[in-house]
Amino acid sequence: MIEAVIEDEGWTVILPDAAALAEECQGRAAVFEAPIGREIALLFCDDAAMADLNARFRGKEGATNVLSFPSGEEEGFLGDIALARETCAAEAAEKQISLRDHAAHLIIHGMLHLIGYDHETESEAVLMERRETEILSAMGVADPYGQDGE
Repeated sequence: MIEAVIEDEGWTVILPDAAALAEECQGRAAVFEAPIGREIALLFCDDAAMADLNARFRGKEGATNVLSFPSGEEEGFLGDIALARETCAAEAAEKQISLRDHAAHLIIHGMLHLIGYDHETESEAVLMERRETEILSAMGVADPYGQDGE
């Protein structure tokens, strides 16, 4: 189960099906990684809220596109994910891809972080990107790391 919390109403304008997209992402991702089927909270916020989260929890200034906060629990609640509207929209425009596809990628990326995937080393990045691409492909979303993607 995923609880989509739309804190910034701007999301309802630029991605009216945000909650449905979150559910689709979780359903598809759980086929590949069963733990993703656990409870997740997904916050659709603005850049100001994301900058605050980034400063408080990572000690970094400014907004980022997605943050993940694993619960560390073995069962039940898996963790929280936050997406920043202005940053996500700007990235999608810059990459000339749909906001829906970019948001799907970031949601999947956040979910994989919740279960331990990372991209700190080249080998970790390769594994994480491969899994993201597999899940997104199952959703009909182009490879975000391919020539026409990110």
